[in-house]
Amino acid sequence: MGGREEVMVSSLGSTMQFPRARLNRFRLRPAHSPARIRHLKPPTLTKKTRDPSPTEMSVEPWTSPQDQAAAEHSTHAASSQDQEQHPDKLCLDSFWSEVETIRQGSGYADLDCSRRDSRQSEEGEQEEQWLADAGLSNLISEDSEDVDNAVLLSTLTRTQAEAVQRRLDSYTLSLRKRNKPAPRDVRDIFNSPISQTLLPESQRSEDLAQNSMASVAKSPLSAVTPEHQRCAPKEEFFITDVAYCEQAVIFLKQAKLPQNNSQRKKEDGTLPRVICPKCRLGVTRIQDLSHADMKKVRQLALIDMTALCDLLELEVKRHKTSKRKIPESTLFGVPLAALLENDQKVRPNTSTPLFLQALLTFLEKKGVDSEGILRVPGSQSRIKMLQQNLESNFYAGHISWDDVSPNDAAALLKKFIRELPAPLLTAEYLNTFSAVRDITELKQKLHMLNLLILLLPEPNRSTLKALLEFLSKVVSREKRNRMNLWAVATIMAPNLFLHKAVPSRLTEGAEKGHAEKAADVMRLLIRYQDLLWTIPNFLMGQVRKLNENSNRRYQFYDRRIKNLLRKIHTDSREKPDKNTSEPCRTVKIHVGDLMSSTMEFQLNVNSRVSDLLAQFHRQFLRSPDNGKGKMRRNGSVAFPDCSLYEVGGNIGEHCLDPDTHLLDLYNSNSGGEWVIKLKPNGGRGL
Repeated sequence: MGGREEVMVSSLGSTMQFPRARLNRFRLRPAHSPARIRHLKPPTLTKKTRDPSPTEMSVEPWTSPQDQAAAEHSTHAASSQDQEQHPDKLCLDSFWSEVETIRQGSGYADLDCSRRDSRQSEEGEQEEQWLADAGLSNLISEDSEDVDNAVLLSTLTRTQAEAVQRRLDSYTLSLRKRNKPAPRDVRDIFNSPISQTLLPESQRSEDLAQNSMASVAKSPLSAVTPEHQRCAPKEEFFITDVAYCEQAVIFLKQAKLPQNNSQRKKEDGTLPRVICPKCRLGVTRIQDLSHADMKKVRQLALIDMTALCDLLELEVKRHKTSKRKIPESTLFGVPLAALLENDQKVRPNTSTPLFLQALLTFLEKKGVDSEGILRVPGSQSRIKMLQQNLESNFYAGHISWDDVSPNDAAALLKKFIRELPAPLLTAEYLNTFSAVRDITELKQKLHMLNLLILLLPEPNRSTLKALLEFLSKVVSREKRNRMNLWAVATIMAPNLFLHKAVPSRLTEGAEKGHAEKAADVMRLLIRYQDLLWTIPNFLMGQVRKLNENSNRRYQFYDRRIKNLLRKIHTDSREKPDKNTSEPCRTVKIHVGDLMSSTMEFQLNVNSRVSDLLAQFHRQFLRSPDNGKGKMRRNGSVAFPDCSLYEVGGNIGEHCLDPDTHLLDLYNSNSGGEWVIKLKPNGGRGL
């Protein structure tokens, strides 16, 4: 479970030779193709002086608040470390007690017979739905244009493209079994003249991908920690510049090497401090992108996750839930989307149900210090009365939390999650979340969870984040409530991974092993939640490339100009030099009554978003002529919370990380505008 794993990451400036190989099934030049490695050559020691790349690691690594807090407590005694390595008997007993509670709960008596409430898709139906979710339904459409398919396919890596081909082959085979005409072969699309003008575009970032992958490949798959360092905090570097499926190709190749097999030892289950080195374009969180770009992120994440599942030999079947009669209730058993739709009429910007916000707020105030919170059951009669009171009076505002027991509220929280008509992790991906427990490498577990979080619908993802933030606060008060990470994970795992709408193998087999594995996935979600709610750099690069190709797709409708385009593309294949001068950018300001204002900002190699925002505050908000701040009661002045957005060009709208290097951003998207806007005041969660 990633216990003693330690990864050494070397500089991305080093190079590694990757012999080129042709795609036999695809005539595609992928954006990142490190998977074409036939053998790993020793890295050369020659260093090239070059300008910093937008996707190169900066010197400041980014760590989540959970990891920072863990680092502060890294000097615990060995006894407390041992306690965290594996769940104790009390944790395991709590796990199965929770499972029994779910079985005996209302409507859960037929949990083992839940297959009648869901069904696996028919043969060929899964592939068809997969292609639709991945934005590739045109591949099986008879009247589709080549350009519609080439735009998305042009951004894929080799391993990702192979995953698409496997789904198409499976779909074609199912059609033949049903005596239906097969769709056009995807190779026809890759070989079309239009795709040949589009696909070479992806070569621009291939050298960077090879260098990035070289740094990953040189790190040992599982380094052994020396005896004298076993009490020191362990660290793991999390690389996001290279597609996760391509990283898995390298790790699987390394796992077959004799020296790695001899070094592998049984992992002890402790979680390391995970560091994600920042690239020069900063960290992109899920809430930083527009809805249109997030849709593309989900399509690309599905392709990469599927390729990763294929490599790790995880056979995951998607399920569809049958339509259920929605109970006459205002809070419990209501679909999340419907609950949010009603709540947004009251509070337009909320992203999580108002009832859940109120419940979590009460528990954070009165419950996190309560001993055994989440584990100690409440009174069934009081819980039933509290639920009826909330159903009748919550939206009327006649609810008093003063006399509510924290244990009753915690039980109601778990009941709310369980009684959702569809799993919080969705019927489509619940089994995939559960399958993460069978992955051995910690980094690959985190890769899979990161992609799965991106695939969740927005209401589910926001609700899950609000829940995990609360659980993290419970763990942080362990000394008072006696609930460590394992204890919280074993209690909450059945509530998330067992649902009457989807059959589960969670309770099959040896009790201890299955309970521990299920709880392990839960504790990864709690511990690394901030990391999992970010968008990997390789997906951001693919979205930018997809937008660039989409913006010029109109050029490819006229077949008569294809030769001219090919000539132009050949002439411009040499990568242009980056802008090393210090340009001056005009920044638009959309803040309050400054809607039509602009500001000039001089760029240099060290300029960051935080520098630009500091100049904006000095020039417009804190100047004597523009007293825009609001006076607080204590006499201090509060200024509006503003962010810099990148709008247009090869992105829809992107809220920028304060550490983003602006000259690299300019070179990456010279056609985009920079706009200063107020941060949205969303509801709880992300």
